[in-house]
Amino acid sequence: MDEKSNNNQQSIQKKDDKLKSFIERIERLSEEKNNINFDIKEVFSEAKSMGYDPTVMRKILALRKMDIDERLEQETLLKTYKNALGIY
Repeated sequence: MDEKSNNNQQSIQKKDDKLKSFIERIERLSEEKNNINFDIKEVFSEAKSMGYDPTVMRKILALRKMDIDERLEQETLLKTYKNALGIY
């Protein structure tokens, strides 16, 4: 095998190894994500057993993710739509 061919194969092998590394990292992270999602579900169940409403908690979490301007805009739109539909 000549040197050029050998270097080409080494380059391909490095790329294959890198791809394998990316795939394995994604698989590990997906497993961690599944575990975290299970833990979150458990916390919601615990809160529900103590009388809290998980649906409302999810809405609060969504609101907390928004910046203040976005949150105020959402609240204004909700109020406007409710008034338009006669929901008070």
